[in-house]
Amino acid sequence: MSYAVLKDAAYAIVHAPDMVINNGTTQTVEREVNPDSQYLKDIKKHLRKFEDVINYAPNQTYIGNLHPEELKKLAGQCSEEVKKSGGSWIGVPCKGDRNGKFGEIFSEDEFIFMMKIADSFELVYLESEFEKKMKELYISKESKFKSEEDLNKELSGIKCETKIADIEKLLKEEHAEGLYFNEKLVGCIKRAHDVDINLSAHVMFENLAVKASGVMALKELIRKKNIDASIIDLVIECSEEACGDMNQRGGGNFAKSVAEIAGIPNATGFDIRGFCAAPSHALVTAASLVKSGSYKNVVIVAGGATAKLGMNGKSHVGKNLPIIEDILGAFAILISENDGIHPVIRTDLLGKHTVSTGSAPQAVMNSLVVNPLEKANLKITDIDKYTVEMQNPDVTKPAGAGDVPEANYKMIAAIGVKKGDIERSQLAEFVEKHGMSGWAPTQGHIPSGVPYLGYAIDDIMSGKINRVMLVGKGSLFLGRMTNLFDGISVIIEKNSGDKGGSEGVSKEEVNKLIANAMKDFAKSMLGE
Repeated sequence: MSYAVLKDAAYAIVHAPDMVINNGTTQTVEREVNPDSQYLKDIKKHLRKFEDVINYAPNQTYIGNLHPEELKKLAGQCSEEVKKSGGSWIGVPCKGDRNGKFGEIFSEDEFIFMMKIADSFELVYLESEFEKKMKELYISKESKFKSEEDLNKELSGIKCETKIADIEKLLKEEHAEGLYFNEKLVGCIKRAHDVDINLSAHVMFENLAVKASGVMALKELIRKKNIDASIIDLVIECSEEACGDMNQRGGGNFAKSVAEIAGIPNATGFDIRGFCAAPSHALVTAASLVKSGSYKNVVIVAGGATAKLGMNGKSHVGKNLPIIEDILGAFAILISENDGIHPVIRTDLLGKHTVSTGSAPQAVMNSLVVNPLEKANLKITDIDKYTVEMQNPDVTKPAGAGDVPEANYKMIAAIGVKKGDIERSQLAEFVEKHGMSGWAPTQGHIPSGVPYLGYAIDDIMSGKINRVMLVGKGSLFLGRMTNLFDGISVIIEKNSGDKGGSEGVSKEEVNKLIANAMKDFAKSMLGE
């Protein structure tokens, strides 16, 4: 079978400032252990407006309006005060648009209403006037894509009848989770079971958030790329949440629940988990399933994690910076059968972090970068772009974690020097040419390699570059089941145009052909 292709990619950003305060774990823990802290008193002054989120350069890159090369040119054009605090793009003028080539930036009220639409068990209650307003806005946007009949069917459960007193009662008596917009209570999410902690209002909130944001990204993929939803036959969800009850805590399935709400009628689906490495595992799994012929069009999708909102907020507030982690990220990637046009996913050239690899940085990079290159007889410089943990340094540097993508590129460059592919004097040049500035929301799985895939498709198909390596890594020790690290990489390259045989002939196939030829030769000799 021919290699699968990277067909399309879409992304969504959700601005969620109220959820930063009420649902981000940094804030909820602080409220519990130090309720009178100065941080909690100051946090609201450091939250951005929706317009600020739109006009922030890395967000424009995430949705396809500002190429990573253009983003890099804007780095460091901030004030000296911001620069001293570790910022790169904070305060840099950027005329943005909420709509991009690859996706859209959504407001918090739109997101809350999508959580209501994504609710299959009548757990989400919205105040009637708020619900009515958002329903009208939703209809005005969706009527471009759906018939009146389909909209009426989709919104049949939206009754606009709940009073604010009913919501307050649920918060007080039923341990519901509040939903806020502009610091005002507009709704709540009920618990799904009286005693099952895995179906508590808190867990249902997080799960509906990842589901709703995943739906947004998948709908963007279908609409921005003009895809017939009926051709998608498998959805793989690869976020970091888990859904299930007390008897099967992580049983799933986000994938089919997202596909159902997004209107993907012919898809089955399942979830893949692997912390930050999950998207890379999902991409390889999807490409392998398509290559095998089991499926024709597979979407990998992931929503955002509300727990991570404001995760580094203390560092940002302490340095008088805005809280950049006020957004959820989501993505949806389409992998399809080889069409002779789109970039191929070389599933025969994988880098794998195995049990025996260990956690030393050099060993990790050798397993993920060097091994697949040696298998393909390629140099480190033969990969035009490495897409790694594309975390936004405006978040990580002020928090003391440094520039994560840059650190990865320096490590890859150092390996290149050790292998003799580049000179030591070319280290900085390699990082500049083969690396990129980070721009993705620091939501664990969201920045892990996949934010560049939309641009990778365009850059490869336009002839700008020929080959990309996606590198995903994950910290498995966070689950307290193992101290092992994790990671997987895959090479994506220009399509040769041959639908039936882009992969050429493998070493194993050559050996098999030789063996068969030798057998035939031996038989003919015996026959003589």
